[in-house]
Amino acid sequence: MYADSMTPLVVFKSLSEDTRLKIMMLLTIHPELCVCDLQQSLALSQPKISRHLAELRRHQLLEDERRGKWVYYRLHRGLEPWVIQVLKTTSADNQAYMKACLQRLLKPCEQCES
Repeated sequence: MYADSMTPLVVFKSLSEDTRLKIMMLLTIHPELCVCDLQQSLALSQPKISRHLAELRRHQLLEDERRGKWVYYRLHRGLEPWVIQVLKTTSADNQAYMKACLQRLLKPCEQCES
């Protein structure tokens, strides 16, 4: 589907930055999160999170959906199987790397549900 854009170089360059990698790993563990979930989990400001989300969307790694005033993110439905496998394996085998993020997340944002 992404013959020109979904190359290993594009994927691994996108994942080479800590925040972007953690966003992708979080969305591998929790299939859908809003910006406030990501802010809470990563302990970063909304503008910083949004900048990284834009980069991941630009490379078609993520997709978003607006529901009212909230925007929800998930892994792009068209991701190549090898990318999904890399993310699943990385998430499963590196729990210590994600421990603090997952503890801060605890559960998805309640204010987004209302």
